[in-house]
Amino acid sequence: MTPMDKFRLDGRSVIVTGGARGIGLAVAELCAAAGADIAIIDRLEDQGRASAERLATSSGRKVRFYGGDLADWRKAEEVTAQIADDFGRLHVLMNCIGIGPNTDVLNIPAQEWADVMNINVNAQFYIAQAVAKRMAETGGGSIVAIGSNSGLIVDRPQPQAHYNASKAAVHQMVKSLAVELAPHKIRVNAVAPGFIVTDMTKDMITKSGWYDIWTHNTPMGRLGKPEEVAYGMLYLASDAASFATGSILVIDGGYTCW
Repeated sequence: MTPMDKFRLDGRSVIVTGGARGIGLAVAELCAAAGADIAIIDRLEDQGRASAERLATSSGRKVRFYGGDLADWRKAEEVTAQIADDFGRLHVLMNCIGIGPNTDVLNIPAQEWADVMNINVNAQFYIAQAVAKRMAETGGGSIVAIGSNSGLIVDRPQPQAHYNASKAAVHQMVKSLAVELAPHKIRVNAVAPGFIVTDMTKDMITKSGWYDIWTHNTPMGRLGKPEEVAYGMLYLASDAASFATGSILVIDGGYTCW
């Protein structure tokens, strides 16, 4: 084995939540290229199914799609059982689900606040818990979540108190899970991306002045690409990060340095 083989995922199964598009799809594609079989979970069933079919064809790996809303803990348990039946041992969970509406704090409806917390925090926890139960029984594994630089600072100029709060919660959840699951040989880490060009951010990019403010406040002077986040997640999931747990890897072009 060469040192670079530590980054490979040959013979492993990887669950990617939110894998229908954006960062999640980039993660699924990269993990397949690293030798893994892929289970994609997403609420976007048509898009998710199409993405899974394309990836199976292009990679030659086993790729299957599972629909469902993971904000329902029962669905998280159900889909985890289905994937375990189809793939056997579960080695890696890449938690890429999240939403980020922009509403002024004085006008955030209670339901919108609840939706952000349910998807960004609760859903990530429910699937992580369900998968960790399986990992604990089969020798361990690796869980990588998506946090955000918004969980470290307050981004500007967009109003998103609920999003910021949810991502800070994800970071603390990751640290807590890392501590409790370490005896089960399960590592838990997160990436904290800055501004990445995805379907979720494309409407924000077109808002007057926002793009200029973001790039001006990023030392590298540009937005990131989904695959640039995916490489960080692959590292954390792989044996190359065998002594990393409870880490929040910031990938934001230096945004939080200023």
